[in-house]
Amino acid sequence: MSEADGFVGLVVKATGSWYSVVNRETGEKYECKIRGKIRLKDVKTTNPVVVGDYVKVDLTEGDDIGVISKIERRKNYIIRKSSNLSKEAHIIAANIDQVYLVVTIDLPKTSREFVDRFLVAAEAYKVPAAIVVNKIDVYDIDAKVELELFKMDYALAGYEVIEVSATEGTNLDILRERLDGKVSVFSGNSGVGKSTLLNALDDSLKLKTGKISDYHHKGTHTTTFSEMFPFGSNGYIIDTPGIKGFGIIDVKKDELFHYFKDIFRFSEQCKFYNCTHTHEPGCAVKDAVTNEQIAFSRYESYLKILEDEDEKYRAKF
Repeated sequence: MSEADGFVGLVVKATGSWYSVVNRETGEKYECKIRGKIRLKDVKTTNPVVVGDYVKVDLTEGDDIGVISKIERRKNYIIRKSSNLSKEAHIIAANIDQVYLVVTIDLPKTSREFVDRFLVAAEAYKVPAAIVVNKIDVYDIDAKVELELFKMDYALAGYEVIEVSATEGTNLDILRERLDGKVSVFSGNSGVGKSTLLNALDDSLKLKTGKISDYHHKGTHTTTFSEMFPFGSNGYIIDTPGIKGFGIIDVKKDELFHYFKDIFRFSEQCKFYNCTHTHEPGCAVKDAVTNEQIAFSRYESYLKILEDEDEKYRAKF
């Protein structure tokens, strides 16, 4: 074996410093590091190599450790603003067929704005998204009413909402059918039961699970890095760490409404072509909100994201 030997492989685990890469031809797994020059390229992310990436790995004779020297072109990815480095971004996963955002109506409650921010990012980076509502077996009457409202609002927006119970197995067959033959990402806040759900979908995974704090009604991080697992006959599922917040990256103010599917659908009927859907007369979007054709919570999320973009703009001057 010479220094020129190497292969193209799939990144199936990323811890931030080490990467597990499976040779696309042989199926053999290698532990790899990144060659320094990759970090010096114009990549404004905290993690230049992510789960789902296809990479070129160089091997040196007598060394079991591979070196990632090149990242193949990605067909898509999901990215968010890094929570600890405001000027940088964090890529959740790459080369994805679909993403499932796991939410809970209670214990803990997932905020509508978080849901909408995530869905905007999925739309912006061309990743088909659906919503999975977990823990339906433990909801009281109030939570069940909120669940019905949630389902109606996101049905209006054009999203599939799948109700499941990881502990009782409710509707898991529906998910398994959707996952077969696809590369699927599961993401969400800590405490929504994502790891428990994945274990229920495939009991061979044995992912670590956590408990909800009785005091704060919030979850703890049980998944600390992203990892990809084979699923079904020809699919993969990607488990990701719990996300506390979701900052949107590289979406311009005047393009934001394009990534709200429901708002975009009505925007074509606005009186002015450059309508911002905030104050203009003859705005079909505002009319649709009034007529309950667009959920008010969705429109409210749109306004909040616009306001955030205003603050970032003003901060530059």
